[in-house]
Amino acid sequence: MPFQPGRGLPGERASRLGHLEVLESDLVKRLRESFEDPRPGPQPEQVAWDPLPVGGEPLRLIFAVDGSLQVLEDEAPPYKSLAFVKTALLKIDQNKLSKIDKESPHPFALRDLLADAAQYHATVFPLRNVSVSGTSNYDAVRQTIFESLRDPSLERQVLETFKWMVYEQWDGAKKELPLFECPHCERTVATLPYNAEQGQCRACGGHLFVTDMLGFHLDMGADSAPNTIATTYMSVHETLLLFTGIRHFWENNREMLRHSLFVKDGPLSIRAQYSKLVNPIRRFLVYARDHGYPIYIIGQEKTGAFFDHLQLIGAAAPDGSFFIPGDKYVKEQIQHRPDRGAAYGKDTNYAAKVFVKLSDYHKMIINIPTGEFVIDPKEADLLGADRIFATLPTILSSRFEGALLPVELAHGLASLSTYPSAHILKIFSELKGVGTK
Repeated sequence: MPFQPGRGLPGERASRLGHLEVLESDLVKRLRESFEDPRPGPQPEQVAWDPLPVGGEPLRLIFAVDGSLQVLEDEAPPYKSLAFVKTALLKIDQNKLSKIDKESPHPFALRDLLADAAQYHATVFPLRNVSVSGTSNYDAVRQTIFESLRDPSLERQVLETFKWMVYEQWDGAKKELPLFECPHCERTVATLPYNAEQGQCRACGGHLFVTDMLGFHLDMGADSAPNTIATTYMSVHETLLLFTGIRHFWENNREMLRHSLFVKDGPLSIRAQYSKLVNPIRRFLVYARDHGYPIYIIGQEKTGAFFDHLQLIGAAAPDGSFFIPGDKYVKEQIQHRPDRGAAYGKDTNYAAKVFVKLSDYHKMIINIPTGEFVIDPKEADLLGADRIFATLPTILSSRFEGALLPVELAHGLASLSTYPSAHILKIFSELKGVGTK
């Protein structure tokens, strides 16, 4: 590894001649000549594409959510670090959407479509070497997470949704929180009574926030937090923001759920210790289905292993078709690992992956919930598949391949681009005395 630049001297550069010894090595030459092209990927006849179902009624209301973040770091010691996070929820009426030019939407038409149709959330995390008066960085991040979920600009609704989810309030059973590791004594004895937002650990008396049950503190040190704290918070908040709309209709007008599609930019999954939310989500989706109100949700993946795999198999797929990979297929053909161990997504996913091809320009990976976990999902397992598939052609965008217009618009609302947004945030943090100097 080269020496890094300091305040007075430049960093060390790698040698431009160092590669010559590698190219002239007899061992390298012999090994390279023995390499062969890998076996081809799945052939079209190995992929069971099915025709999209017909006859479903398109959903009229579309809700889309997306998030963005920017991490600002000092380039010199003590390497201060802040993370700005923004999420947005967008509501779109199909009647208005149908009047938008899918190839070249007029800015004024988009302005009118988005007027009074979006909700925003923004917060900032002190990650490293940023002091918060009277508390440690560890506790400051914990409190920031709690305070951010009860953002008054959203009328505390996201925190209410979080409690509705973790206490499973929809069934009236009044459960307390499952046991989790206390952020103070580190014993797995912490919990809170039904509907509580704050309390004390029963073992050490340390102060608890309801958001501690997610386990953000398990990824933090006493004086710093990794960038993944902000990334995970953004993902969790996107999920909660989406379910805030679902909760609102569930509690006030359930009939609207029969006409609404909820769209998330990204997969419908929650990783690591944060996956504690997955089973409550699954149970609610089953409960809603069994009570006659199936929830229509999709997530769209625009990058990653599944998206890359679609590029391999999508060209040969017939238009108007879909393919649901099972556990064995995912492990062997997409993850390239042995078919053993836990089933793919068993603990982290609340939806199945679905490859969809509407045309050569509109191939996409969408996630559709199944309710209960299904190791090898079929069309019948997908909640509301017929109406979701009927809605997809009505919300396409022609500006990008495989694009859904609600996702595109939500991304535009939530985006914190590297430039100029990052520069603006940097100036703001400097003015507040906690940024780069």
